[in-house]
Amino acid sequence: MNHGQQAIASVYRSYIHEIRRLPHAYLRRVFRLKAEDGCRAALLTKCDDRRAGKLKRVSKTIQQVRAANNGSHQAFNRILDLAYGRVGRLRWELMEPLLSDPNAPLPPPIIPGKESSRPPIYSQELTALLTSGLSRRKRPLVPDDLSFPPILPEHADPNSSDARILGPFSKRREVNARWKYFGQEWKKVLPPLQISVSPSREVRDEGSDLGTSTAVRKIGFDGTTVLEELIQLTTKPENTSAAFLPRRWLRRRYQELLGRLPILTFISACEDMKIKKPGSFSVSLASNALKTRNQGRPSPCATDNDVAWNQKHLVSR
Repeated sequence: MNHGQQAIASVYRSYIHEIRRLPHAYLRRVFRLKAEDGCRAALLTKCDDRRAGKLKRVSKTIQQVRAANNGSHQAFNRILDLAYGRVGRLRWELMEPLLSDPNAPLPPPIIPGKESSRPPIYSQELTALLTSGLSRRKRPLVPDDLSFPPILPEHADPNSSDARILGPFSKRREVNARWKYFGQEWKKVLPPLQISVSPSREVRDEGSDLGTSTAVRKIGFDGTTVLEELIQLTTKPENTSAAFLPRRWLRRRYQELLGRLPILTFISACEDMKIKKPGSFSVSLASNALKTRNQGRPSPCATDNDVAWNQKHLVSR
């Protein structure tokens, strides 16, 4: 074993030591895989400089896990975010299926004859996440923002008065603006772990439930009990770590994580003798989740008193 292999083996042993101290079986399983992948990638790297860079990244993760085991609030939240797809590669893997809709018809190209000029498709799942304050790091969007992004100027609408005065807006710029807006907005979304199905109470045909379950796409951790186990940890957190972490402290961390983990639910179609409503998606949080101060709430509008105070303050300056 050469010097490089010895260094990797030493880092791996340190990683495994810290992983064993983690208080939750799922966390230990996830970071065990990360340790194996990171150290294997370093072993397969021939260039010394690149190998050193990969080992440095692995060592940084070890420091985060060690700090989490020692009771660091910020570090523990970070490893929870990594393990449950709030950040990192897992977040992309959870979001990727929602960025397209294979069942939706292709929109017509903005530039006639240019297939690459088709605007982005907002799937029903992504639309629900974008327009909900529970799944956004920023304020939720309104449906009009998806059909006409606010970064487009007014004269991009051919029926507007600006278009009649200034002339038509560049089609190529419109294509670029729509895709830019699509990219920057979905990146602000917190992805769900799976898609749940909630049958409508008014559905009378029991066979429709089977059709609903096949129509909903399977993403992420569908078919597993990861979400159920996480919710259970907010009431009775498992603690088998060598380092003592208070159960109440752990429960609080898991409750905060649930506040960053939206639950996307498909509500089955309502079929009745008089009305027929299509299925839809809703976004919610677990009942014991801790929400941030403004999560799920629109920003309050300024009152007349606020405006008067602001004007008075500006004049005094």
